[in-house]
Amino acid sequence: MLNKLVSPIGAILLILCIGIATSYIMAEKTIEQKVNNAPTAELFATTLPDENGKPQALSQWKGKIIVLNFWATWCPPCREEMPELSALNTAYQDKNVIVIGIALDEIGLIKEFNTENNMSYPLLAAEETGGQLAFDLGNDKSALPYTVIIKPDGTIANTYFGRISKALLEETLIKLL
Repeated sequence: MLNKLVSPIGAILLILCIGIATSYIMAEKTIEQKVNNAPTAELFATTLPDENGKPQALSQWKGKIIVLNFWATWCPPCREEMPELSALNTAYQDKNVIVIGIALDEIGLIKEFNTENNMSYPLLAAEETGGQLAFDLGNDKSALPYTVIIKPDGTIANTYFGRISKALLEETLIKLL
């Protein structure tokens, strides 16, 4: 009698466990797909002014590995990481890699910063639209700095909240080259 009762209960528990595990796995894949399929199409449809006010279409870098760094002149960790980003850009410029800085700042402040620091990569102004661009690319914390590595096919390889280093970025870049 006990075997007849345990068998149906065991089967129900097994089915329940399989259902929970499947739901968990599917939820993880959905989260991963959301990050990997972030709307880079909107990013590439965007044009932002550089430090001199000249419009720059982000689509000009489509097909490259992009290290996209959201920053601001008033952000100490942003300023600290920028020399390493500049060194990374110089080291990888012949390997289809570009670093792009999108500042949530005014053009004049960006120009002043770059005059003093001479970054080797494009610095663009996104005073009012930068926060939304960063959010669309996974920055749900509104953190600065925020860095996104975009593959040549336009999907996101990795994202980083806070200060990063050249060595940390190279861990992802090496896998993409």
